[in-house]
Amino acid sequence: MAAIQCPLGESLGLVAPYYNLALVIIVIILFIRLFKTHDKKTYIEPWKFLFFAISVFVLEELLTILKDSGIVSIPRITNSVFEMVIITSFIYMLLLQKEYLKKKR
Repeated sequence: MAAIQCPLGESLGLVAPYYNLALVIIVIILFIRLFKTHDKKTYIEPWKFLFFAISVFVLEELLTILKDSGIVSIPRITNSVFEMVIITSFIYMLLLQKEYLKKKR
């Protein structure tokens, strides 16, 4: 009987979305703790945009899993749009933090 060979890259490509979601669950739990325990002195606005970016990433990963399972069919540009939203959120988060530090001086 011939053994089925599956390169490591293909194997990782199949399970990576599941691992990503498992790790993001931990990050979301940490964000919930951050949002519940902050005091009024803590500047938390940039963290809200980071949380939004991670939420978009979760949506992207869920759609990837559903697409790979054959449950939904989405256009290829969808992932690019999600990634642009994530990057834009990161940039805006950094700009907010920069402005806050400039005012604080």
